[in-house]
Amino acid sequence: MLLTLVILYLLGTIAIGLWAAKRVKTSADFAIAGRNLPLFMIVTTTFATWFGSEVVLGIPAKFVEGGLNAVVEDPFGAGMCLILVGLFFAAKLYKMTLLTISDFYRERYGRAVEVICSLIIILSYLGWVSAQVTALGLVFNLLSDGAISIPLGMVIGTVSILAYTLFGGMWSVAVTDFVQMIILVLGLSACAVFAAGMAGGADKVVGLAVSQDLFRFWPEPTFQQILFFIAAAITMMFGSIPQQDVFQRVMSANNVGAATKGPVIGGIAYILFAFVPMFLVVSALIIIPEQASQLVKEDPQKVLPTLVMTQMPFWLQVMFFGALLSALKSTASATLLAPSVTFVENIWRQFVPRLAGASGDRRELKTMRIAVLIFSLCVLAYAIALQGTPIYDMVSGAYQVTLVGAFVPLVAGLFWPRATTQGAIFSIVLGIVSWILFQLTPAGEAFPAQLAGFLMAAIGMVIGSLGPQALKNKHGSHHRLLGVQGSGGA
Repeated sequence: MLLTLVILYLLGTIAIGLWAAKRVKTSADFAIAGRNLPLFMIVTTTFATWFGSEVVLGIPAKFVEGGLNAVVEDPFGAGMCLILVGLFFAAKLYKMTLLTISDFYRERYGRAVEVICSLIIILSYLGWVSAQVTALGLVFNLLSDGAISIPLGMVIGTVSILAYTLFGGMWSVAVTDFVQMIILVLGLSACAVFAAGMAGGADKVVGLAVSQDLFRFWPEPTFQQILFFIAAAITMMFGSIPQQDVFQRVMSANNVGAATKGPVIGGIAYILFAFVPMFLVVSALIIIPEQASQLVKEDPQKVLPTLVMTQMPFWLQVMFFGALLSALKSTASATLLAPSVTFVENIWRQFVPRLAGASGDRRELKTMRIAVLIFSLCVLAYAIALQGTPIYDMVSGAYQVTLVGAFVPLVAGLFWPRATTQGAIFSIVLGIVSWILFQLTPAGEAFPAQLAGFLMAAIGMVIGSLGPQALKNKHGSHHRLLGVQGSGGA
């Protein structure tokens, strides 16, 4: 019965998404909803996109193992990313009227940097979307009591998301996100209230968390611990900023006020509401202590679903899995759309230039839809291949490549007038090479790879931008000096 209701819910969201797809007439409608979304929809689509599988399943698992210190990357870093985008990036980017974030790299640095950064951004989405697909497979496996295998569940989940994203693009994503956010908030809140009652009160749950030192946020005061804490914090805080899904929400706003306020409100709401799944997982330690303790050792991602399936009434099970599916589908649909639009706009167009007029736009819209389909198949294959990897780790790894490869050129291009194309290329090369070296060698155990890559990217930008100019000035001064000496000798 529960599985039947979940399938009906999936069909309902598909119907809503297809209804919204009727508004898609141009490639701009598909990519950024024609820049027509009001503030409340920017808030809901930002919140719903961020609130994915890692928040409902991954963060509680990490929290119950290591406390707040273990989840500094997400939700704290991830939520701060949205706040920083709203405060410092949204207004500047919105006024440029671009279709993708990679368009900025082209305008500021040229075609080569555009293509390189586009590839980095597209690659980063594999891990994030795969985490949502993996969680969908896990949900169907749990609901069917093992009758549906996890890989088959992944296929079913991917098809259900494709059904509306393929046709409606950003319009369908935004409208379904609005509905799914309401279900998500109501569902998880109801479960938290019920779990608090079963545990003997919210104070008992908080008391257990305090007694187990789960609210410890800051690292041990050692150099290495502080380094790894900073690296974890900036991975999503900075690494998520040069991402197409964030940019799409900014550019989809109907005015600059909505573009700047939406991410800030969405980011604050995200950080605050992420405590609800953490509360639920601690309550499980009181309600089902032996089972929860065993699952923490074996697979902590299953603690929350197990609590709901074994201890909560049927209507709350429906609410929980409706909320979980809402989180997964809203994130997956957005993150399938973003890299596909980037590929068509910033890589495909290098080989097949856009034709003028309505016929050219129709061809581009068709190409975007084909790209969504192909990327979905790639993500599904990748998720099946990585089966068994923790969801939190899949999401975390996704943002390291954009942190070391795309963040510094974006910031320098927006805020440092002396940044040059050579600086951007130096930054990308030094950042990525350093990151890979630290990942593959024992050096990464002493110094975090993503922090090393980030620092080298910043150094590369400065050297690449100022170095050639300094050499040119030195060369010019040398020639002028020779000229003066020559005239004196004559």
